[in-house]
Amino acid sequence: MIYSERVVLHFPKELVDQPLIYGLVKEFDVQFNILKAQVTQEEDGLMVLGLSGVQKDVSKARKHLEAQGVGVQPLDKDISIDKDLCAECGACVAQCPVDALSTDPETARISLDAAKCIACERCVPACFYGAIYVNFGTSKLPLAT
Repeated sequence: MIYSERVVLHFPKELVDQPLIYGLVKEFDVQFNILKAQVTQEEDGLMVLGLSGVQKDVSKARKHLEAQGVGVQPLDKDISIDKDLCAECGACVAQCPVDALSTDPETARISLDAAKCIACERCVPACFYGAIYVNFGTSKLPLAT
């Protein structure tokens, strides 16, 4: 059975020129899909990956990355909607290509299924109230720049 998950990788700048992602395929038979990447040789890197394979292999691959000094955390821990700022207008829902955002037909409340989110950023500029955030393990930052 194929297992999949989405993770955020934090690369120290000393590792950005290493073929760490290639090793996931070669050493662990784990497939990956790059959903977002901010990597340069001048600063620490950030990458959002979809990983898939046999669950034990994905787990081994994550542990290998961590042993190399890469921070690894689930993507769903980083995505949030600030309900104090959200006006439940639904503008973000219309922009989501994977239906990670939805409106409850009875209450009209917006909800986020973070497991579906691909961090495409379409919802962020659509939110007039600045209520959608990706934390990426640091401070609360809007996903779009």
